[in-house]
Amino acid sequence: MRRNFRRAVITGGAGFLGSHLCEYLLEHGTEVVCVDNFATGDARNVASLLDHDGFQLVVGDACDPRHVRALPGPVDLVLHLASLASPAFYLRRPLETLWVGAVGTAHALELARAKGARFVLASTSEIYGDPLVHPQTESYWGNVNSVGPRSVYDESKRYAEALTMAYRRVYRLSTAIVRIFNTYGPRMRPDDGRMIPTFIRQSLSKEPLTVAGDGLQTRSVCYVSDTTRGIMALAHSDVAGPVNIGNPEERTVREIAEKVGQLTGQPVHLRHVERPVDDPRRRCPDISLATSLLGWRPHVGLEEGLRHTIDWFAREMGHEQGQRSRDEDRADRGPPPVRSPLWHG
Repeated sequence: MRRNFRRAVITGGAGFLGSHLCEYLLEHGTEVVCVDNFATGDARNVASLLDHDGFQLVVGDACDPRHVRALPGPVDLVLHLASLASPAFYLRRPLETLWVGAVGTAHALELARAKGARFVLASTSEIYGDPLVHPQTESYWGNVNSVGPRSVYDESKRYAEALTMAYRRVYRLSTAIVRIFNTYGPRMRPDDGRMIPTFIRQSLSKEPLTVAGDGLQTRSVCYVSDTTRGIMALAHSDVAGPVNIGNPEERTVREIAEKVGQLTGQPVHLRHVERPVDDPRRRCPDISLATSLLGWRPHVGLEEGLRHTIDWFAREMGHEQGQRSRDEDRADRGPPPVRSPLWHG
């Protein structure tokens, strides 16, 4: 069954992936309500959409029921992407990361239940932790250190998956879980901290590329247009998931760094740094379910995707310096104080 959506709500819609989903839905005739508190999202990602008759931006927090559960009007799709997905951010804001995975997910599910909408949870390959099974299938339960520093993100997503399935069983809500593997493309933040934006920023700035450990750990990276298509294929279906969406072409981190240097035309100088705690040694999706149930597989190869991403970064970095300085100043001061999400005054 292919569902048609008239109006969708996307939490975290001004983020990297969320903004691409906003565009995709608008291009396919669906009205979009984008909810974002700009903790890591960027208003510029959706600036071109503000004049679109079918687009509405709500500056709000998924952990506040006034910004999600109380949204007026019909809704037939809820895409819950709100999260601090980069280690650079979730390690600085661990409580907010856990709360959005728990409280934010609950509010988004309640919105879907009230509106009778299809609900799609953006989960993650981090569910699998440092995997002992390779490639990772959806039936694998994972190898997660529940008390390690990365656990705030991993466990927030594991809880969100459990909550989503509970709503499906108790309320017979139409839900789906997508486990997203490493995704890259235009609109990633230069200070994101993840591998590809860091390599591109450093290469364009003629800096050494920082590689964790020996660089022989593997990742499977998927261009954002492919990930967007996969998420929407799941949304349009009746499949509950979880379903892996990612590119099964496995590469070493060192190989990706060298490819970025080659495409930017800069000499490649690697600076090896200590590997983070619980950093996965191998990461690669088994996409058999996505292929058989959704008819999806990625189309964009690594070199093509990197070229698009590098071109975007090269254009943007000319006027990113001021914003990056402000971001660094805020980072030096530490995260802002946070209230319990159960406080609604």
